[in-house]
Amino acid sequence: MHSFIPTSMLQSALQAAFAEDLGGYGDITTMSTVSADQTSTAHIVARQDGIVCGIEIAEAAFLFLDDKIQFKAHVADGKKITAGQKLATITGSTASLLTAERVALNFMCHLSGISTMTGQYVDAIQGSNAKITCTRKTRPLLRVFEKYAVRVGGGHNHRFNLSDAILIKDNHIAANGGDVIKTVRSAKESMGHMVRISVEVDRIDQIDAAIAGGADVILLDNMSPQELKQSVQKIAGRAVCEASGGVNLQTVAAIAASGVDFISVGRITHSAPWLDLALDF
Repeated sequence: MHSFIPTSMLQSALQAAFAEDLGGYGDITTMSTVSADQTSTAHIVARQDGIVCGIEIAEAAFLFLDDKIQFKAHVADGKKITAGQKLATITGSTASLLTAERVALNFMCHLSGISTMTGQYVDAIQGSNAKITCTRKTRPLLRVFEKYAVRVGGGHNHRFNLSDAILIKDNHIAANGGDVIKTVRSAKESMGHMVRISVEVDRIDQIDAAIAGGADVILLDNMSPQELKQSVQKIAGRAVCEASGGVNLQTVAAIAASGVDFISVGRITHSAPWLDLALDF
């Protein structure tokens, strides 16, 4: 995890999360019911099958609040887990365990839900050459965590932010009078040779213009599997092919069979349900 999520970013997120959860007066329930010197052992336990993600983030959350806590993980991120399985054992101040519980589980449940759904999409296209990738449809300030969860689930990352690469969409083309070649060439002439250019098309007859302008990637938007297949044949290796729009677990296999290189799926970050995990004493 630490090679993907900078420590400073993780610590900043935890600080904000605890500030939000503790409010102005702290955990008044725990402070009024649990003695300061009491210690306990608790376990993070799966209530559902899935792919775990965020085990090190949960550890960091407990240690952020109390660096004397002992945290022993029993699984690593990316492992398939089953309902009832113990994922980690945590020993330390009872008050600290109770106070850090929700922040730690919020991260873990959310990220494990993303990795689990991503894994379902990856499994659905086994046997094809396509790769599942996420989008920028992420929760504000959680993008680095959610994109990490996609990778843990076996998916790939799209651009991280607007400065990573050029993605010319229909509105950019419309702003240039509908001229695809002009729009793409303008972008290419403005950027250095290291910056890749992706162009969104929703009709097959736009492909040649996008490639003529210098597109590296053709994003085939809301096309049927048959249209995707025709588009891949027309592109004929001149650019990377990415399918987007109308992607779900019922359609993704047919989309992959069209021959595209990537399938971008917004729902793996914006609509993945939480994986049910709990802290049991």
